Amino acid sequence: MKAILIKGGRIIDPARGIDETADLLITGGKISVMGRDIKSPSGAKVLNADKLIVCPGFIDIHCHLREPGFEEKETIATGTRAAARGGFTTVCVMPNTNPPLDSAAMVNYVLDKAGAASLVRILVIGCISKGRKGEGLAEMGELATAGAIAFSDDGAPTSPHLMRSALEYSSALGLPVIDHCDDPALSADGQMNEGIVATRMGLKGIPAAAEESIVARDIALAEFTGGRLHIAHASTAGSVELIRHAREKGIRVTAEVTPHHLTLTDEAVIGYETSAKVNPPLRTARDIKALIQGLKDGTISAIATDHAPHTGNDKLCEFALAPAGISGLETALGSLMGLVHRGDLDLITLISKLTDGPAKIIGRDGELGTLAPGATADVTIFDPDSEWLVDTSTFASKGKNTPLAGSTLKGKVVATIARGQLVYQESSVSL
Repeated sequence: MKAILIKGGRIIDPARGIDETADLLITGGKISVMGRDIKSPSGAKVLNADKLIVCPGFIDIHCHLREPGFEEKETIATGTRAAARGGFTTVCVMPNTNPPLDSAAMVNYVLDKAGAASLVRILVIGCISKGRKGEGLAEMGELATAGAIAFSDDGAPTSPHLMRSALEYSSALGLPVIDHCDDPALSADGQMNEGIVATRMGLKGIPAAAEESIVARDIALAEFTGGRLHIAHASTAGSVELIRHAREKGIRVTAEVTPHHLTLTDEAVIGYETSAKVNPPLRTARDIKALIQGLKDGTISAIATDHAPHTGNDKLCEFALAPAGISGLETALGSLMGLVHRGDLDLITLISKLTDGPAKIIGRDGELGTLAPGATADVTIFDPDSEWLVDTSTFASKGKNTPLAGSTLKGKVVATIARGQLVYQESSVSL
């Protein structure tokens, strides 16, 4: 494996509190040394990172790659190419495939496919229930032995009894339960956030309480069982407050937020824009403010894309019939850097929530999410000031569904190194 020497970048490694200009040497697929004026080994590839940010590879703990069963929307090969372009070196795939990832055989299938087709590391999230039907627990021990790093029935409701059992089993396994918090009795037939925009558009709304009531329920169950609970795509101010209070009490709960819930409000739906239809729905400016504060004070530990690609025809229909989801891997950094450029979030906190924060949630801190010597050489290099147009025709992902199409973002990944290999380099940038 060819050595890689990254010269003169601003190295930010939040896991170790490092922010300095230096060189970084990669040998044998591992981080070798960081320092000034490192001499290039014979035959090494040299990357000039002057005026660029060099940080640990991003980790996405909530991603839909659709394979098996929905390959017309995305495959492991196309999805991981999109991940590499977005600076993600690890993606954790959700189990709502067809068939669902509810057995060791299905976990092995995805891992085998990833070994053959993936540019970046794939980690598998197994189902909570058999077939994601919510009727009986999947063989969680078997899933863990096969390599599952967490459990979720993402997008499907989980009864209180089943969630209690899942938390008890996951606690024994030392793995988190990832919860899509939604009370279907409150959100049924809802199309967007309940509020003035929904009223003006004549669409049935989804109240914040649909999310917050399940967040509260499952925090109580986590406290009761001692299990590890992770709240997926928190979207409301009330959810943030519930999670903050739980963490202050010492309950084992973590949370993530998506780029779209941090940067877009329900006004993005005006005009019946199906590209802005997501679940949970885009909320309000007040919710965004609370989510950002949650990142700042540590209430929210990670940013995850909830990458949800669809075909063009999927979204070309009336709003009520359109599936929820945004293709987010390739625009994540650019949209999030808007928060930094506006002064809403500092750069080091942003990088932390994409690297060491998610690594801790999945129990891979020290191995992933850091540039410490001996760690796996997963590295993202990006230009914080590069402006670029979102042209979905150039996406590596099959999913072109994004409300950001045609917009200009500031902040772009220029190179991604995964497991010591250069898996992406922006063609327009000379390194």
